[in-house]
Amino acid sequence: MNAVLISILSFAVTLGILVTVHEFGHFWVARKLGVKVLRFSVGFGKPLWMRRAGPDNTEYVLAALPLGGYVKMLDEQEGEVAPEELPRAFNRQSVSKRFAIVFAGPLFNFLFAILAYALIFIIGVPGIKPLVGEVVSGSLAYEAGLKAGDEIIAVDRKPTPTWEIALFSLIGKVLDQGAVQLSVRDADAKLRNLTLNLAGSTGLERGNILSNLGIHPLRPPLPAVIGELEPKGAAATAGMMAGDKIISADDRTFTDWNDFATYVRSRAGQVIHLELARAGKMLSLEVIPAAVTTEAGIVGRIGAAPALPTQMPAALRTVVRYGPIEAVGAALVKCWDVSVLTLRMLGKMVMGKASLDNLSGPISIAQYAGYSAGDGFTSFLTFLAIVSISLGILNLLPIPLLDGGHLMYYLIEAVKGSPVSQNLQFVGQRLGIALLLGLTVLAFYNDLTRLFGAQS
Repeated sequence: MNAVLISILSFAVTLGILVTVHEFGHFWVARKLGVKVLRFSVGFGKPLWMRRAGPDNTEYVLAALPLGGYVKMLDEQEGEVAPEELPRAFNRQSVSKRFAIVFAGPLFNFLFAILAYALIFIIGVPGIKPLVGEVVSGSLAYEAGLKAGDEIIAVDRKPTPTWEIALFSLIGKVLDQGAVQLSVRDADAKLRNLTLNLAGSTGLERGNILSNLGIHPLRPPLPAVIGELEPKGAAATAGMMAGDKIISADDRTFTDWNDFATYVRSRAGQVIHLELARAGKMLSLEVIPAAVTTEAGIVGRIGAAPALPTQMPAALRTVVRYGPIEAVGAALVKCWDVSVLTLRMLGKMVMGKASLDNLSGPISIAQYAGYSAGDGFTSFLTFLAIVSISLGILNLLPIPLLDGGHLMYYLIEAVKGSPVSQNLQFVGQRLGIALLLGLTVLAFYNDLTRLFGAQS
């Protein structure tokens, strides 16, 4: 229950910060260009809090539905405007001014991401060294010559001190569907250069890049101890409890969780006789794993998760840190790389070359917000930067109702010398609503699939 509450609160904080940043961009530029702002609202619907302030008596509102916000400006299309205030009406401004005001929202999202990344790089980014734990026989990584124990130190000569950086670089190369050069260091500190051929790779089909390439990161051994139980799952029904230590299953001794999980998956619908240690006492139980259909076939699942270590071993951990000036440069590069990769992923999904399963909605965002908040300030700030970039890009798409749709109309107006007709804008709005509704439904569907399909 605490995890759910943390996710909800983190989601509200995330949207609150990013929506405020976005709308403040519209607000600040509008005020600077002489346009009168009537209302600055974070959220939609019924106001929970409202205050009037400033020379224009602007309304500042916090509304009930936190899924967005808006800046209401003086505009003849939305009501009668006093003659003396016509020069301050939005619709009376030049195309360039209107374009600047609308563009400012996404721009401030990018600026926020740059500042966030700069702060992150100054503080230091904790990460896990890209050490390979297992390479699947016959996989692309296996054919390239990657071996267990190798550390990936560069992808196409770009240093990869952490798994996050290595994975980010690999995603871009998977999109290219070409060959990528890996620089690796084995357990004996010997350097090798490998060629990973990604032509025809399906690495983006389900979003699990490393698994589809045949790479399993090195992880510390997980003791065979129960951490969490799914309510009404097979393990909970059988009487298992958090903290139970698995001693044996069907007289086979287990010390590692992954070995135990593999055994359970192979016993769908079969009785497993367990020996457990609980509070210093031995206990015998029987559990029948539920049969669950997956892409790999039918597997057994008891609805139990391992007790996770509080921190990674020092040998696997590292920290990436820059000075203030270097941090700003690194932040600009990071923001650019994330933006380009996001656009390429969207393009691949539109063309059917990347699975639409990669699309996430508010449920996933709430979960990730909760996870990142629980991992500390740096992780949460990283999450904010990524979502801020995504929000900026989304709003720049040429879809009516979004900022990008308005910018498209202004560009057309600048070329033809007159505004886009009201009829065409009306048709565009209906198409925009249909498209956004479809994307929302798909994102919710993906969220629910992940939520109910992630139990193990």
